[in-house]
Amino acid sequence: MNTRELAKIDLNLLISLQVLLEEKSVSRAAERLFITQPAMSKTLSRLRALFGDPLFTRASHGMQPTPRALELELGLTRILGGISQLVTQNEFDPALSDAEVTIALSEYIGLALLPKLTERLQAQAPRLNIRIITRVENQLEQLALGKLDFAVHIKQARYGDEFRVAELGGSPPALLLRDGHPLCDTPSTPTMLNDYPVIRLYVSDWEQLEMRSISRLFEQSALPGQGSLEISHLMTAMEILRNTDYYMPAPAYLTQSETNSKGITALPLPWEDDATLDYVLVAHQRTENSPLHNWLWEQITCTIRDLRPTQPNKLRQRVTARR
Repeated sequence: MNTRELAKIDLNLLISLQVLLEEKSVSRAAERLFITQPAMSKTLSRLRALFGDPLFTRASHGMQPTPRALELELGLTRILGGISQLVTQNEFDPALSDAEVTIALSEYIGLALLPKLTERLQAQAPRLNIRIITRVENQLEQLALGKLDFAVHIKQARYGDEFRVAELGGSPPALLLRDGHPLCDTPSTPTMLNDYPVIRLYVSDWEQLEMRSISRLFEQSALPGQGSLEISHLMTAMEILRNTDYYMPAPAYLTQSETNSKGITALPLPWEDDATLDYVLVAHQRTENSPLHNWLWEQITCTIRDLRPTQPNKLRQRVTARR
């Protein structure tokens, strides 16, 4: 495409040509375009110079288009219609959308969110393509670069003004370990944790978290002589917990599913800490005028709202029962 040549053309001239072809009269075309007749005559002169053709000749009933004008008319309506469609925002229909949306979503968050969200999307937008990335660092930067459309993660300490953030709720942190683990028989202390290996469930950008309890556990796991395993596969981590003396700091809500948490016990953190792991939905301002993204934002927040009534009480009961 020769953009340099296009830049020399006043596209308003093409609109004027379209109106002249429809009206076949300089005066009537001027009325439609809200300009004077002399101004319209001047525009016609510019059109004749642009196309190197008279375009119209005088006739007893208005103006008669030349063969060149009729040739231009064939493509002009289509071109102007395409430009109009390009700048006009069509009403979004989720049932017809086959767009792809990329979401950063850790597996332990997806375990609660995705089953209900995909059920909702299947009913309303069956052709939509959702791409879930479970392990990605620098999520705010990735959102700004357009490599992510949404991120659902543990709340960070700071978000710039260019980010849209919605609170999704929270869960108390807990220590997950197998039923019958030695730590189950006596109140655990931070020092006692050093005697057992730890599973570090992947948390993106954990050093930027607003709540420091999980960061504190991560820092402890680096002590000499204490084994550790970092993993992003939740189901694998839960299976390791069932069969070893590893423990894992994680959101307490993971124990709400009897199937996934069978044989797993949730203990409170071994220090006084009433904080919760707060979760947020984040998007960049570049998508704020996108009907698709605004619709999907609503679907995610509504799904969380529907889940919320039964989650917090059950989770806290599981954690506080052993206090």
